[in-house]
Amino acid sequence: MGKLLITIKGLIPKSVFRLVAPIYHWKLAFLGALRYGFPSRSMKVIGVTGTSGKTTTVEFLHAIFSGAGYKTASMSGLRFKILDKEEPNMLKMTMPGRLRIQKFLYEAKLAGAEYVFLEVTSEGIKQFRHKFIKFYAAVLTNLSPEHIESHGGFENYRAAKAELFKLAEIHVLNGDDENSDFFNKLSAKKKIVFKFADYPKDLKINLAGEFNKMNAVAAIAFAKSEGIKETTIKESLEKVKSLPGRMEFIETSKDFKVVVDYAFLPQALKKVYMTLKKDCQAKNLICVTGAAGGGRDKWKRPVLGNVANEFCGKVIVTNEDPYDEEPEEIINQVIGRHDFLKILDRREAIRKALELANKGDVVVVTGKGAEPWIVAKNGQKIAWDDRAVVREELKGL
Repeated sequence: MGKLLITIKGLIPKSVFRLVAPIYHWKLAFLGALRYGFPSRSMKVIGVTGTSGKTTTVEFLHAIFSGAGYKTASMSGLRFKILDKEEPNMLKMTMPGRLRIQKFLYEAKLAGAEYVFLEVTSEGIKQFRHKFIKFYAAVLTNLSPEHIESHGGFENYRAAKAELFKLAEIHVLNGDDENSDFFNKLSAKKKIVFKFADYPKDLKINLAGEFNKMNAVAAIAFAKSEGIKETTIKESLEKVKSLPGRMEFIETSKDFKVVVDYAFLPQALKKVYMTLKKDCQAKNLICVTGAAGGGRDKWKRPVLGNVANEFCGKVIVTNEDPYDEEPEEIINQVIGRHDFLKILDRREAIRKALELANKGDVVVVTGKGAEPWIVAKNGQKIAWDDRAVVREELKGL
């Protein structure tokens, strides 16, 4: 079905498709729900949205509700999980389209799932992928500029996120976020507001960073509202040892550390660097970074360079996901006037960072996390995994 839809879409001139796109996406969402019998009506579906932390929050929620004995399913940028079965998300797409979500919900229903946690993106909402899903609750992790060019401004981006909350009867909101008042004005049967101060003093999660503690607080807030005991919540969260490509420390057997993280936005990148400086007491950060192409938030490229310059002792800017843009042009926009190393080949960039590392240093590879592809021109997907490349290059040192 997916290939057929791509073929049909390819036959329509882009200028024409832009005009009919809303109808196309709406009908596709309806047909998917109709084909699979509107499966969300039989379960409690929770949508998790925000700029950062969505995947980690979904994973925390899945862990808590599974630990409490509920049959649980979840769909995120990392993986698709239904009870004890899971598969990696190989789509390079956080919120899949072309009927994939409805199929997943149908499979979750057949497996007897009681709670389903979905990572919901503004781009997915823009393409009506959230339509015809009965959302029980909506969770807001945080909000900051992203997809600005695609949405035509931050207000439009924020408004897109709000569409999810209009469909849910329970709203779980980040009270520390500067946009909380905007979302608090939306009507709901029940509102739950969480803040960083709510983080339990006796809880020790295994993921580094205060931002991950905030993700845990979001999950805790909803879990407690559903009657899950605090002891169960604590035990479940502490069993989450790590998440692929999310502040993931790679074993090195060296006198320096290596971390791979998905951070690709300036605000997320800054939090990663600050955490490693503070919690890991890094002597020096050696940072491998870049930016995505395809017209994705070009505004952030020089800002990413500024953030790296502020926190990193050495910076290597490399290729990430160029799509149809020239990789070197993207790299130059990130570098700006900074004195960074420019290495086009991502493997070579990682190798150089490892070679530069000394005792007490932390090598930080950001932008892709556990993503399985580098996407180049004409949609070409090149198999890739930052973590695997780090491990391979470490062997050569």
